[in-house]
Amino acid sequence: MQKKTIEELQRISIEQFKTKEKLPLVVVLDNVRSLHNVGSVFRTSDAYLVQRIFLCGITATPPSAEIHKTALGAEDSVEWHYFPKTEDALQQLKNEGFVVLSVEQAKNSLSLTSLQLDADKKYAIVLGNEVKGVQQQVVDMSDGCVELPQYGTKHSLNVSVTAGIVIWDFYKQMQKWVEL
Repeated sequence: MQKKTIEELQRISIEQFKTKEKLPLVVVLDNVRSLHNVGSVFRTSDAYLVQRIFLCGITATPPSAEIHKTALGAEDSVEWHYFPKTEDALQQLKNEGFVVLSVEQAKNSLSLTSLQLDADKKYAIVLGNEVKGVQQQVVDMSDGCVELPQYGTKHSLNVSVTAGIVIWDFYKQMQKWVEL
């Protein structure tokens, strides 16, 4: 088996990416501390045609060498906006008709394995701080919580790993809704 060359991968340009139809999905980062995690979320969001990223609170914004180290330029392709308060970002999303789901271990949260998305809706997922998770007031504003089932001794995953899993799951369900 031979690895594909860069030419065979047929990657699109940043300009082509910006005009391409996106998934009706926004990723919200609620006080994410690590610039490497932020960069990783940008890169995953680019890979799976996420519409926008909202960077909130202490979450760093581009330009940043540390974000670029893991984003590898995706910070230039994926549309992003900064909000000092996550609640303001959620209010904007709700005003735009998004269903807001926090990725958090909460009472009555829905397992990601059971999540069935509605093709007539657009979604936003909120990912929280590496230590404290999604702020309680942000959980309170959300339309629900989605939880990743875990079976080992640890009760959480790295936020960028969680983002990758959740974005991939949303992509699998939503890709048929957009012209790729």
